[in-house]
Amino acid sequence: MDFCGPILDVVTRVWDCTAKHARYIMDLQENMESLRNAMEELKNVHGDVKRRVEREEHRRMRRTNEVDGWLHTVLAMEIQVNQILEEGDQEIQNKCHGTCCPKNCWSSYKLGKKASKKLGAVTELRNKGRFDVVADSLPQAPVDERPMKKTVGLDLIYKDVCRCIQDEQLGIIGLYGMGGAGKTTLMTKVNNEFIKASKDFEIAIWVVVSRPANLGKVQEVILNKLYIPNDRWRNRTEDEKAVEIFNVLKAKRFVLLLDDVWDQIDLQMLGVPSPNSQNKSKVILTTRSLDVCRRMEAQRSIEVKCLTEEEAINLVKEKVGQTTLNSHPEIPQLAEIAAEECKGLPLALVTIGRAMAGKNTPQEWERAIQMLKTYPSKFSGMGDHVFPILKFSYDNLPSDNMKACFLYLAIVPEDHEIHSMDLILRWIGEGFLEECVSIDEAFNQGHDIIEHLKTACLFQSANEYEMVKMHDVIRDMALWLATAYIGNNNKVVVEENDIVEAYQVSKWKEAQTISLRTERLEEFTVPWNFPNLLTLIFYGGYLKTFPSGFFHFMPIIKVLDLSGTGITELPIGIDNMFQLEMVSKEVISNLSMMRIFGLVFEKSLEEEKGSHSSTEEEEPNYSREDSQALNLWKNNDALLEELEGLEQINWVCFQIEGALSVQKFLSSQKLKNVMRNLILRNLDGMTFLQFPRMPHLLGLTMDRCEELQEIKVDQEKGRVQGFVADNYITNSNFWCLRYVRIVELPKLLDLTWLIYVPNLENLSVQDCESMEEVIGDANGVPENLGIFSRLRDLNLEDLPNLRSISRRALPFPSLTELLVIRCPNLRKLPLDSNSARNSLKTIDVEQDWWEGLQWEDDTIRLTFTPYLS
Repeated sequence: MDFCGPILDVVTRVWDCTAKHARYIMDLQENMESLRNAMEELKNVHGDVKRRVEREEHRRMRRTNEVDGWLHTVLAMEIQVNQILEEGDQEIQNKCHGTCCPKNCWSSYKLGKKASKKLGAVTELRNKGRFDVVADSLPQAPVDERPMKKTVGLDLIYKDVCRCIQDEQLGIIGLYGMGGAGKTTLMTKVNNEFIKASKDFEIAIWVVVSRPANLGKVQEVILNKLYIPNDRWRNRTEDEKAVEIFNVLKAKRFVLLLDDVWDQIDLQMLGVPSPNSQNKSKVILTTRSLDVCRRMEAQRSIEVKCLTEEEAINLVKEKVGQTTLNSHPEIPQLAEIAAEECKGLPLALVTIGRAMAGKNTPQEWERAIQMLKTYPSKFSGMGDHVFPILKFSYDNLPSDNMKACFLYLAIVPEDHEIHSMDLILRWIGEGFLEECVSIDEAFNQGHDIIEHLKTACLFQSANEYEMVKMHDVIRDMALWLATAYIGNNNKVVVEENDIVEAYQVSKWKEAQTISLRTERLEEFTVPWNFPNLLTLIFYGGYLKTFPSGFFHFMPIIKVLDLSGTGITELPIGIDNMFQLEMVSKEVISNLSMMRIFGLVFEKSLEEEKGSHSSTEEEEPNYSREDSQALNLWKNNDALLEELEGLEQINWVCFQIEGALSVQKFLSSQKLKNVMRNLILRNLDGMTFLQFPRMPHLLGLTMDRCEELQEIKVDQEKGRVQGFVADNYITNSNFWCLRYVRIVELPKLLDLTWLIYVPNLENLSVQDCESMEEVIGDANGVPENLGIFSRLRDLNLEDLPNLRSISRRALPFPSLTELLVIRCPNLRKLPLDSNSARNSLKTIDVEQDWWEGLQWEDDTIRLTFTPYLS
């Protein structure tokens, strides 16, 4: 028995092995069916997983590597299984005729064994297809390309911005300009074409900020570009989120593009590292306000200006399309006229171009142009698209007073420039600056308002010093705001017609403000009846007189401005305007009316009620005790004496002709103290002039003083010898003087006295044949005196003997414009490598003269050459 046991065990094992192998042969068909069914189940699971993956990929997700590998394995498995099934089908068909036995047992055995193993592999692969997650978030591209249409007129400024981005010293770059000027388009071009192609940055993040700025929303946009796990972000405070953003960005070279910024954004509170030369990152922002650039601490602020005339025409024609342009030979020229109405503002140009596409007759174009000129808000797309966009700048103004001051400039005629002082005087007359306790304070506030409106791109500086204007489309928007938008259609009237017709006047009965540009009023025989009129402004150089009784029925008028007319005598009946607070007229012939003419503020004429109208035959009476300001450019010696009798007067603008009149003026301490703008003309016989202290003088013009050779300053309170620089500023004889213009003083040798004018901003010298130096011998003047330290504009013209502006180089820290024309003997400029480093914009000179200048070294010449206009 002990011998038989092992034998039986061996036999059993052999049998089991034989039976197992036999099953591969006997169960071949069953195994093939099982494998086929398992493969179908695997393919179904594969299809489900694939659909899930495709759905996530449409959501900008990326399939996981595990899922991707599984899908590829299934495809490979399907090929292998199909081959086994094909071979199995053939083997089953090749059985011995009439039996169940295969012809080739060995072949069937191998095939059955392969099918059995593959069945297990298919089942295992199917079980692995149960995925909880099939895709992950797709990593953000370093730079997202943004939609952008073809640009017009941005090539030069685009290159300038790109140069700034390449400058490692510039971390924050501001792009500012009026609404619709193309700031966002420019930044999009920078994003798509420069940053995307650059290898200098690892990530670019674009955020539309708008207003009011929401710090949390800005952080969310930044998050979408960064790899920050949800568990470290969700339910966190803004400060905690800022820490997460900071920890990611501090290790990257990034560009943060902030579009439509209306107020300062604290980068630290966002979590954005301050861009600098060490991390080489950048922040680029667009805004409508230069002030925002400053508060964001932009190292470079670039104004996005309107298009040139040629660029504007090209943009309109592009939007109109060639089909329309070719439909009639007059249409291209009419398109140019339409483009002119937009003054280069891209938003308006695009709107007009699209509106006129398909307008194929000259008549349609002529009607559209007339509407643009007269009622632009009714033009398609202007009142419902362009003006509301521009209105955001108006809405963002900080006070109702400033909004009123802005709207006021719109009643000035189109394309008209106005001096800052004249505009502020009108604001005072309108009562916009009533909170100020003095005219000086009102002027300071007025200048602040003008500067704010400039930085907000609602006002523009004109070519002349201290002149301001309004862009035509901004003016149209302002008139829309003042009339149609707030329902004041009949209360504000702005008309520009050569002749005013009676039917037009009949529509103005409810008017509170009338601004009229006309040349003729003679046809009116019936006085105008405007019971609600507060402000009446006339323009028209050919308007010489008013019909009799013209002003009789304007009982509450407060402001009468005749400065743009050719009137030389006061209208009869003006003395019956008992509420009148301001009258503006530059030419006076009837001195008896001086008590209310010129510029007179904060005065009441209640005591004159019931008085009869003055005539030219009446005796002069100037003794107005409550007059506070006079702007009188007409010379009259007698007036100098009468001005001293006005006890409350503290603001005088005056033109003096003749040496005797000058001496009379200089002997009056009161007039010297209240003089604000002074013109000296035709000082016959005077060879020497010594200016006394005039602490409030703002502007000085000297014209046609043919004998004058030397000008000095009374140094009693403005000494240079032995003083401290700070005291010099405080004790200056001309602390307020900003503007000096010298014209046709053929014997004057220099203007060295200007070293006593610390705040001079504009100097213009013309036609002074003998002048050899601007600043001559300044021995004893300290190096740190700061000569011309606030000078912005220096204009020198027709000075044939001029040899020097200054004997030493000056820093000119504020200089923006230098003009030198026909000064052949001036061979050297007082400039060095540090002069006007951050302020200079243009140098206007003759090219031949520039090339002949002498320089300390060539690097200085190369520094200033790019500024040549």
